[in-house]
Amino acid sequence: MPRLAPSCLAALLILATPAAAVVGGAEAPDAALARSSVMVLSSRGGVCTGIVLARDAVLTAAHCAAPGAEHRVHFRDEAGAPVLLGLAAQAVHPGYDAGAVAGRRRSIDLALLRTEAALPARFVPAGLTEAPVAAGTALTLGGYGVVRPGDHRSTGTFRTATLPVVEPYGPSRILVWLKAATASGACEGDSGGPIAGAGGSVLAVTTWASGSGKGSGKGSEKTACGGISQGVLVGPQRAWIDRTLAGWGAASRWE
Repeated sequence: MPRLAPSCLAALLILATPAAAVVGGAEAPDAALARSSVMVLSSRGGVCTGIVLARDAVLTAAHCAAPGAEHRVHFRDEAGAPVLLGLAAQAVHPGYDAGAVAGRRRSIDLALLRTEAALPARFVPAGLTEAPVAAGTALTLGGYGVVRPGDHRSTGTFRTATLPVVEPYGPSRILVWLKAATASGACEGDSGGPIAGAGGSVLAVTTWASGSGKGSGKGSEKTACGGISQGVLVGPQRAWIDRTLAGWGAASRWE
């Protein structure tokens, strides 16, 4: 997938890497989050996760829908055969800044995709929430990324991990950060995937991840992922989400 574009100041990105399927997580193909998630593929070889909001609308990260490539929504049918849906429309959040890292600027890394055909009825639109979260709150992150970092052939299995909220740079009205005591969290392919609260409602979209470990000493090897996982909160972007979907004749479900 494309390199994870951050949504905050460059100080947050010093050890950033692309967001591998949920490092340290567990397979959850039948979980509620899985029934509301698809893959987003790029003609340039990028792999991301997307959140189903309506039968023909998917929320993902903006860098997963960057210009200059064709994108498809991917899933497997009941028989296990791969399905690729083309896009009828896509909308990148006006606050997204692809050059945010170099320019030390804020970026809202969100995009909405409208599929040319409806998703099968087995996909359940995710509920969204504006509920506030505090440090220490346990949230569940899910995605279809690689199981083994660097091995792109290992994508396609939905996995989840439950991680506590941290505030390494203080509380944010736009972002949420997650970090477990051991290496766990988002990695390559999980961008655009859901971050949900205890009730299952999605409160953020995964956009960025850092590596873990310091790379020296036994048991402290540097890893590509498993450090901090970051997401853009959907609540502050509700007006944009609802307005865009309304223009497509669809609506999100807020809980």
